[in-house]
Amino acid sequence: MGSHMVWFLFLVSFFSVFPTPSESMVRHYKFNVVMKNTTRLCSSKPIVTVNGRYPGPTIYAREDDTLLIKVVNHVKYNLSIHWHGVRQVRTGWADGPAYITQCPIQPGQVYTYNYTLTGQRGTLWWHAHILWLRATVYGALVILPKRGVPYPFPKPDHEKVIVLGEWWKSDTENIINEALKSGLAPNVSDAHMINGHPGPVTNCPSQGYKLSVENGKTYLLRLVNAALNEELFFKVAGHIFTVVEVDAVYVKPFKTDTVLIAPGQTTNVLLTASKSAGKYLVTASPFMDAPIAVDNVTATATVHYSGTLSSSPTILTLPPPQNATSIANNFTKSLRSLNSKKYPALVPTTIDHHLFFTVGLGLNACPTCKAGNGSRVVASINNVTFIMPQTALLPAHYFNTSGVFTTDFPKNPPHVFNYSGGSVTNMATETGTRLYKLPYNATVQLVLQDTGVISPENHPVHLHGFNFFEVGRGLGNFNSTKDPKNFNLIDPVERNTIGVPSGGWVVIRFRADNPGVWFMHCHLEVHTTWGLKMAFLVENGKGPNQSILPPPKDLPKC
Repeated sequence: MGSHMVWFLFLVSFFSVFPTPSESMVRHYKFNVVMKNTTRLCSSKPIVTVNGRYPGPTIYAREDDTLLIKVVNHVKYNLSIHWHGVRQVRTGWADGPAYITQCPIQPGQVYTYNYTLTGQRGTLWWHAHILWLRATVYGALVILPKRGVPYPFPKPDHEKVIVLGEWWKSDTENIINEALKSGLAPNVSDAHMINGHPGPVTNCPSQGYKLSVENGKTYLLRLVNAALNEELFFKVAGHIFTVVEVDAVYVKPFKTDTVLIAPGQTTNVLLTASKSAGKYLVTASPFMDAPIAVDNVTATATVHYSGTLSSSPTILTLPPPQNATSIANNFTKSLRSLNSKKYPALVPTTIDHHLFFTVGLGLNACPTCKAGNGSRVVASINNVTFIMPQTALLPAHYFNTSGVFTTDFPKNPPHVFNYSGGSVTNMATETGTRLYKLPYNATVQLVLQDTGVISPENHPVHLHGFNFFEVGRGLGNFNSTKDPKNFNLIDPVERNTIGVPSGGWVVIRFRADNPGVWFMHCHLEVHTTWGLKMAFLVENGKGPNQSILPPPKDLPKC
């Protein structure tokens, strides 16, 4: 064989093993969902896990890669997994919320999620999207930029994933089932977690997560709030963060000593190890500025400099007060899209659909709810408490199955009242499986207004299938004449999960350029359970590239 031929064959084999820089890859993962006996807070219980791990494995990929994730359900529960923040362009079948885009994977069954990470890079995450299983079934999803594409900030020396969570000593399914039976709120968690560990807590010498660092090095911390029901503050004693990204979108870098992160949100920060040696306390503590019970146990970890003696004392920091609204607001107000030439903020400026949605609580009759005196706490959007269907909405839409849902979700509140204050005489809500229909490529402005019914509260609202821009926020009731004058249409933050402030409002804009059925709900799991959820039905556009792809052969059946 000639030397040219040998060289040619070498090149062919080399590039088949090492793809060219521009080439996107198909990455395979296998998720075995299994029970695992786990001890935390000095007590043990069996929990649902992926591959026996808590938190679950981190998925690594690059922008434009395709993921094939085979999920095998070995537990007694129905299960589905949501890839939180992934756009799922035309692949709603892989989005994961049970009874919305798919029927759940039944015990003993298998489903392969198949989707492409189109035009996204940064930190996202995955979690179970049925019952309260995401209490333990979650993990990070790291999307690196394409090969050779740098970060738009100084390159860190190392990267670390830090996932925040909550832990109950009791079985979480029992907790929510008992609450639903009583009509009252479920018990709050027993501890917060940093990468699956609470740190030392009263009467239990629990271990804490240790982040080892070297002096002079810079670390990109990929923070995920996987807690069920609590917004969290995150701090490291004696250190300042530079925030560079939220929800897998780059932001204008800014410095802060405290990060606020709501359930469902992700935040990337740079931490420079600027001290010579020592152990520094890390805290994750709740933020709640309404009269609602929270788990007030602070999770702790340590930043541990190399060369530090294990006997040396830990340098401490105090977490912010639980109701530190000003610290929370300062953080939120600092978030701005990078809006560079390479990463523009494409804010819709002309609007086709003006929507106004109230989000909050209500009270419906429940004769069997003895503890609730014959009433049950519910939650709603525009006074509609969403009822989950018996079969999934996306297949029902795709195959034109009648009787599963209606498309008459109200675009405005059915009753006008002083939303953020004052009492209402009737706290009852309507119930239904009602969707809001949008034509392909329509532009939407959505006002999300908190109500003070029962209590005002911060609601982290997550929209599936889209990113959106936060163009304005404020306290009290939204004023459609005055407030739009102060909108930021230049560099508003772009994300997939937004905190509606307690007793206030937020305005988001997005373009409905992704056909399918897309869930929108509060990421406080208790509020989702109570009905603070709805879905948008985005119609196909023209031709196959603007239409939802056909369902996969192994799509689970109800």
